[in-house]
Amino acid sequence: MVSVGSSLSCPALFVAAPASGQGKTTVVAALARLHTRRGRKVRVFKCGPDFLDPQIHAIASGAPCQNIDVWMCGEEDIAWRLAEAARSADLILVEGVMGLFDGNPSAAELATRIGIPILAVIDGAAMANSFGAIAYGLKHYRSGTPLHAAFANRVGSAYHAELLEKSLPPDIVWYGHLPRDADAAMPERHLGLLPAAEIEDLSLRIERMADLLAPTAAARLPPSVSFIDAKSSAITPLLSGKTIAIARDAAFCFLYPANLDCLESLGAKIAYFSPLADSELPPCDAVWLPGGYPELHGEKLAANRRIWASLAVHVDAGKPVLAECGGMMALFQSVRDIADHRHVLAGLLPGQVSMQKKLAGLGMQEVELHVSLLENRNRSATAMRLLSPGRSCRRSGLSPTPPHRQLHAPVFPVKSASYRRIVSPIISRFDLQLTGARR
Repeated sequence: MVSVGSSLSCPALFVAAPASGQGKTTVVAALARLHTRRGRKVRVFKCGPDFLDPQIHAIASGAPCQNIDVWMCGEEDIAWRLAEAARSADLILVEGVMGLFDGNPSAAELATRIGIPILAVIDGAAMANSFGAIAYGLKHYRSGTPLHAAFANRVGSAYHAELLEKSLPPDIVWYGHLPRDADAAMPERHLGLLPAAEIEDLSLRIERMADLLAPTAAARLPPSVSFIDAKSSAITPLLSGKTIAIARDAAFCFLYPANLDCLESLGAKIAYFSPLADSELPPCDAVWLPGGYPELHGEKLAANRRIWASLAVHVDAGKPVLAECGGMMALFQSVRDIADHRHVLAGLLPGQVSMQKKLAGLGMQEVELHVSLLENRNRSATAMRLLSPGRSCRRSGLSPTPPHRQLHAPVFPVKSASYRRIVSPIISRFDLQLTGARR
């Protein structure tokens, strides 16, 4: 990092692709590990609302991977997070989301706004000269897109790599290739890659890919980029003296590091617990049930009746619960998984959540739930807004049933990389102020 006047300078690279499944995460993780091995401090960011890829990047780089997204976080948030990284890092890596021009705003637009050169990762497995055509199209599809270089993934041989390299136009730099390697590929599931904790040999896979990257041009530090020396706004410790119990295990593993940082900056003490393993909540003032895969652990969660009884005591005491996506699924009477197996869970909200076999939504999602679906017996929960930006959603089919428990606390799902405007009023004053909140 170099400081020049009111700006900061740090080598940076934005890794994107023409589509999902090209190998962006593999290349970013390998780059992070390779440069970390060389004694460099690497900071990785993920474009968009993704929980899975950041887990892998955190292991590869040895530091939390933050999310940046214009819709979800805002440009001010992006600016100070990048500046914070540039102050101390030797390299900043940003992984795009889906295809380079997919979404609004797209990864291409974000890279242009923040001024980071793009490395296009392209699956070259079944092509030769078309590799250059795709790279050319990515660079020139929209004027001003800062595509600097191309990298080929899943290459069959040295000769195959030579053909791909020769296909590139003069204004796109060849950064090298990775060979086909099934043993190093990241395993996937319906929402993307497996959580890092479920990939037993993850570090070995990353090391293997880093070794293969070492002799390529991608192993060199990219050009330095200037960043505005932005600062984070001051945070009033509204949650000083409050303890937040946060579910964290294989069933509830979707946590943004930025949200945990925000809670701590607000003065809260964090106590983690596992709905899979623990029989009761830790002493706390509020509970946060993040997203994850409760449907994959339905049988074990359903068997742990004591944790749900403990949560019911917490709710009946008038204490708040923040539940998002998979966490909110667990609060309903039951969940039906993709195999149509029914699992009885917390029962704090009336109805059943059913996993669908087809995607019900893709990209940023904002859904208004009718009041009749989420209200307590005395109708104190008036109107709630479900905010779930960016989750490829297979979860739908809420089946309302007559309410059977009085809820004294707000229970709603929110996905965001900036909780300050939402969380602090809820936990510090035990009221719900969500109208118009977007991040």
